[in-house]
Order: sequence, then structure tokens, then C-alpha cells
Amino acid sequence: MAEHHDHDEPKGESLIDKISGKIHAHDSSSSDSDNEKVDTSGSIKSKIYRLFGRERPVHRVFGGGKPADIFLWRNKKVSGGVLGGATVAWILFELLEYHFLTLICHICMAALAVVFLWSNASFFINKSLPHIPQVHIPEEPVKEIATALRVEINRAIAVLREIASGRDLKIFLSAIAGLWVLSIVGTWFNFLTLLYIGVILLFTVPVFYEKYDDKVDALAEKAIAEIKKQYVVFDEKVLSKIPRGPLKDKKIA
Repeated sequence: MAEHHDHDEPKGESLIDKISGKIHAHDSSSSDSDNEKVDTSGSIKSKIYRLFGRERPVHRVFGGGKPADIFLWRNKKVSGGVLGGATVAWILFELLEYHFLTLICHICMAALAVVFLWSNASFFINKSLPHIPQVHIPEEPVKEIATALRVEINRAIAVLREIASGRDLKIFLSAIAGLWVLSIVGTWFNFLTLLYIGVILLFTVPVFYEKYDDKVDALAEKAIAEIKKQYVVFDEKVLSKIPRGPLKDKKIA
């Protein structure tokens, strides 16, 4: 009987091991299936079309700092002040035909007259002299702005060089069409009005797109698909018939 009991004990252990092994196998298979579901859901999310290939939120696209807060109306007082100042400047210089140099001179004249009269009147009314703060331009922000401007100018020059090289006919035609449309718009408005329109668009389009990005992306996807179809037809009928020789990069000595 003892031998029979000793013989049954490893069977019990093997049975438990088998059950535990099946449980572990089921857990691992379920975890693998969960990972596959997460991967498939992630791939589905990655396949969602975003305008201009955007993968980050609109706030991050604008740098995620104070300029982004202003353009997206995170700080409504500052955003309203900037937009109101731009509107006042456009009314003064465009509608009232006020000149910039004249405005600066008038503002300086008024400020000097007020401070001068206040300083002299303080002796008669027994009040303290006006405190005139010392204003100086810090060095670091100027360097940061100059560095950022240099990077953007170099990037624009590189893009123009790539377009002018003739490697991509599609980009070349798009640039020509964009400049042509801009030249037509330039005949309708002067530079100041175009600049003000740009400011208005900068304070309205991003915040509108951030609020309705899913609907805008869906419409943009349909529009770009239709443009691609029309471009294929135009390529087959016109562009493919234009003779083009092989392009070689010229070495600059």
C-alpha cells in the first residue's frame, strides 16, 4: 500500500503541473492577443489622416510656448490685446492713411510733454517726481530671435534651391502656382492689408482647426485624393509628353 501511495504521488504532482502549465499558457496567449489588439489599434490610429502629416497636437506644432498660447487663445486677454493692436494699427495706417514715422514722432512728443510738465509741476504741488524707468533691450532674447530667424531663412533657401534644381516637377509646378496666386492677390491688396489678413488668419484658423480637427482632416483627405486623381490625368496628358534630359548636379569650385 505504501508503494502504491508513493507511486500515485508523482501522478498528482504531474497533474497539477499540467493544469498550471495550461493556465500559464492561456495567460500568455491572452496577453499576446491583448498586445496584438493594442498593436492593431495603434496601427489603426496611425493610419488616421492628418492635415500636412501632423502627428502632434496643434499647440505643440506652434512650439508649445507663449506664442502658441496667444495664437490658440489660451490667454484671451493677451490674444485679444494683440489682435486689437493689429486692428488699430491697420485702421490708422490703411484707412486713415496715417504714416508710421509721423505716429512715432507724435507719440514721443506727447510722452515728453507729459513727463516734462509733471516734473515741473511737482515742485508747486509738493509731490514726488515721476519715476522714469530705465529701459534696455536684453541680449539673450535678441540672440534667440536672430538664431531662429537665421535657421528659418536657411531652410527657406534650401527649399528654394531644391525646387529650382528641377528634380521634382510636381513641387516645381506647385510653387509656380502658389506664387502666381499670391501675385494675383497682391494686385488686390497692398502689403499692409495682406499682413493684417495674415494676422487675422493666424488668430482664427489654428483655433478653429484645433476645435474641429477631425472634420477638417476628413474633408482635406477627400480633397487631396481628388487633387491627386486630377494630377494623374494632367501628368498623363501633358507632363509626360514634355521632353526632359537627365539632370546632373554641378560641382561648385
